[in-house]
Amino acid sequence: MNAAEPAASPTASESDRSIVGGRSARMRSRYLRDSAARWVVWGGGLGVIGALMLIFFYLVSEVLPLFGGASVDPRPPVTLSGSEETVYLAAEEQAEVGFRLTADGQAQFFGLADGAPLAAQALPLDGQRIAAVSDVSREESLLAVQAADGRVLLLKQRYDVRFDAQQRRVISPSVEFPQGDTPLAFTEGAAGALSVRQERGQLMMAAASGQSTVQLRRYRQAASLFGDGALTPESLVTLEAPFPVDRVLVDPLIGWLYVAESDSGRIALYQLRGEVPELIDTVQTRSALRDMRHLSGGISVMTAHADGKVSQWFPARREDGRYYLAHVRDIAVFGGDQITTLGPEMRRRTVAVGGDNGEAVLVHGTAGDVVWSGKLMERPIRQLVFNPRANYLMALDDAGGFAGFEVHNEHPEVSLSALWGKVWYEGYDEPRWLWQSSAASSDFEPKFSLTPLGFGTLKAAFYAMLFAIPMAIFGAIYTANFMSSEMRQMVKPTIELMEALPTVILGFLAGLWLAPFVESNLPGVFLTLLLLPLSIPLFGYVWLMVPRALRQRVPAGWESALLIPVVVVLVWSCFLVAKPLEAMLFAGNMQAWMDQEFGIGYDQRNAMVVGIAMGVAVIPTIYSIAEDAIFSVPKQLSLGSLALGATPWQTLVGVVLPTASPGIFSAVMIGTGRAVGETMIVLMATGNTAVMDFSMFEGLRTLSANIAVEMPESEVGSTHFRLLFLAGLVLFLFTFAFNTLAELVRQRLRQKYASI
Repeated sequence: MNAAEPAASPTASESDRSIVGGRSARMRSRYLRDSAARWVVWGGGLGVIGALMLIFFYLVSEVLPLFGGASVDPRPPVTLSGSEETVYLAAEEQAEVGFRLTADGQAQFFGLADGAPLAAQALPLDGQRIAAVSDVSREESLLAVQAADGRVLLLKQRYDVRFDAQQRRVISPSVEFPQGDTPLAFTEGAAGALSVRQERGQLMMAAASGQSTVQLRRYRQAASLFGDGALTPESLVTLEAPFPVDRVLVDPLIGWLYVAESDSGRIALYQLRGEVPELIDTVQTRSALRDMRHLSGGISVMTAHADGKVSQWFPARREDGRYYLAHVRDIAVFGGDQITTLGPEMRRRTVAVGGDNGEAVLVHGTAGDVVWSGKLMERPIRQLVFNPRANYLMALDDAGGFAGFEVHNEHPEVSLSALWGKVWYEGYDEPRWLWQSSAASSDFEPKFSLTPLGFGTLKAAFYAMLFAIPMAIFGAIYTANFMSSEMRQMVKPTIELMEALPTVILGFLAGLWLAPFVESNLPGVFLTLLLLPLSIPLFGYVWLMVPRALRQRVPAGWESALLIPVVVVLVWSCFLVAKPLEAMLFAGNMQAWMDQEFGIGYDQRNAMVVGIAMGVAVIPTIYSIAEDAIFSVPKQLSLGSLALGATPWQTLVGVVLPTASPGIFSAVMIGTGRAVGETMIVLMATGNTAVMDFSMFEGLRTLSANIAVEMPESEVGSTHFRLLFLAGLVLFLFTFAFNTLAELVRQRLRQKYASI
């Protein structure tokens, strides 16, 4: 035995070392797994942050060009041939060929790159010099020329495009006369101001010579089997204005006539709808007029004044329904009496303003902002003319000098005031927040206010949370504190399973079933919303009055199951009596009664429908997180409170809810974030009307739904396209700021109640 004992000791030592070695290996393995998990989580978190930053920078890259301003770059100098005065300038679509009329009646085409003459033609004016020129339709390149004897000739620029043998594009310019080469009779002599418009088979001419009389003549065009027939003149109408007139403008639809006196700055508005023009309004502008032009569309008139400002005017209605000439906005351009001319774009509300020191400014009528300013020429500018695409600007000084400029002005209508403030748009009687990105008319003025979209987003989230928060939070409180564990194991997974329901299904049901149902059963809905919250505590009181022996037959925590038949019977009863009550109290139509008595309109797809549908989508999220937070409150806290004599409700209010408040707050914030970003439900159940009305019976349009609706139809790179990205950026920043604030509040709550 003694000889064997020394041999046993090394064996035990080796066994101990092997055990220690095995433990060390397991510890190293666990450490490696923990380290790997930590790095995976760390890398995943960085990946999420990186993905969010990439999304943010991509949105910013698409939005920044909106606020990049404009640029005007000079082309190589061009000298026009001839010494005659240029009375009219124009350019074709591609900015390759220019057109000018000279005072001696010559129509000349020239290359805009080098000024080389391309074609020339004498107008059939019988040797008369040109007294006045008026655009009839810039879209059709149609203009009217008045000769010194008072007759008016209509002429049209024509640009035929062909390709030569080397497949180079060749533009062949020419002049044609739509009504023949015989001028039309108008006034007895030349007028100082001329305005001619053609619309729907009629031609209207207006002229003024500096006196208080304005002469009008209307031509009617007879229809024929082979197109429009000849023009038949009506008698000359002489209009007595309230002041001497040296400027006249007729709108493109021949509905309004503007007459003005430059020295005094007075403008009179006449309506041309009847046989005799009717004076509508007379206004005194801020100072003497330097120029007056129609903006694109022909609704607004832009006036340039001696005080260096330009103003916008258009007809609007007063509250009594009568028209007046509305002073819409002023834009400061120059510091003093420097404005010489205005040059509006053909298809947008941008206007080039020329000065007597050779400087020019680009302003946008709707945005009310200066887009670009700079020096174009050394002498006073007499004419500024855009080509139809507005990417080329021609300038003519008082000595006949010509200069051409490349213009890059992609987004002139965007400004902070236009995006978020009230804007007075054409055709409206007051400033409004409006979003309307497209229409059927080419004269349409886009309305890009993000305010009604942001308002609609918050409105939808508000009504959804108004419906969801009480149900989700109270349901979570009851489930976590008062419901039996067996029932909780059935209820909680069922509600959480609702979160997997696609929102497109909820939106489909809300739009096609819920909205018509609510509209036809509105009194029943209100009765349900009113009586259902009252019936539950009433049932609880009745249940307390039931004999104890009967109450003890229901297992503890299963009392809520007894509410199911109560809720079903109550809802059924509300809708059963709704129709008789509607017939008795509201003459059978509650919507009409609300409109008549309170002026509350009702849209079938409205905020109430959205609140119900989106609330159903948000309830599982809020409920699940809040229930977990409440259920996770340590039991010893509740038991300690009960042991000290507090009632279950006192324990709930004083101990459980404060401890769980960070989790409950997180649940509400996450639910609100989902409601703000929801797309399909608001897309299908709101009517998508961008209105600023907080009524639950009116529709709305949210930022996310607007992106989903309009992004497929927007032109890539256009203002509309980039504004949709701006809407996405606003949603991104709002969600980021909202979540950051929520996290700060949650941390404060956690610190405050950590000592409980």
